[in-house]
Amino acid sequence: MTGISIAIDGPAGTGKSTVAKEVARRLKLAYFDTGATYRVATLWCMREGVDLAVEDDVTAMVETMNVALVLDPSNPRVLLEDEDVSSLIRTDSVALTVSKVATNLEARAALGRWQREVIANELEGGYSDGRGIVSEGRDITTIIAPDADVRILMTADEEIRVARRAGEGADLATVREAVLGRDKKDSTVVSFHTAADGVHTLDTSDLTIEEAVQAVLDLVAEVRAAEEQGDDAVTG
Repeated sequence: MTGISIAIDGPAGTGKSTVAKEVARRLKLAYFDTGATYRVATLWCMREGVDLAVEDDVTAMVETMNVALVLDPSNPRVLLEDEDVSSLIRTDSVALTVSKVATNLEARAALGRWQREVIANELEGGYSDGRGIVSEGRDITTIIAPDADVRILMTADEEIRVARRAGEGADLATVREAVLGRDKKDSTVVSFHTAADGVHTLDTSDLTIEEAVQAVLDLVAEVRAAEEQGDDAVTG
């Protein structure tokens, strides 16, 4: 029996990272922030002086970069050339540049293949020993993991999303551009504002983190109960 795959997508500031990590921690699953793969690719290209407007060069860098992911929900990390760059990929310079990589369709496809491999590995072994994975990102429920056992689109009011990010200590104007500007750019290549068929919508505008986490856990419990009933019907 393979592990469970939980996919959460939606725009920035909805709380999906915080919720995904906590759900993974409670269920003892791996946690995978697919957005980190775009960020580390951006950092690598910036360091190497790659012209992000030259799509083939960016894709070549993406396909050859040496990156390792630590999928521990209590301490997720990204290692680039054996250097922990988990904090560096969250800087404003990367946040304001990452869309140039994320909207590069060839680079996006290459990163997508890597993301699918990470997810598949956790369903059989990996960090979770096959228990499964919680993956979050802008196209995770539709492009990367459309067959996930639980698929959720997290949404929230636009101003609430900006305020949440600003509340983390960042400059408000920078946050607004990083959150809403990236949403606008990324929406040209992927849809993450409207739930696809079979995807549950979870509006977190008026929810606490605990309430949002519980809502996801409830959906997981429903899916597992349905699977058990199906197994019983087959064996019965």
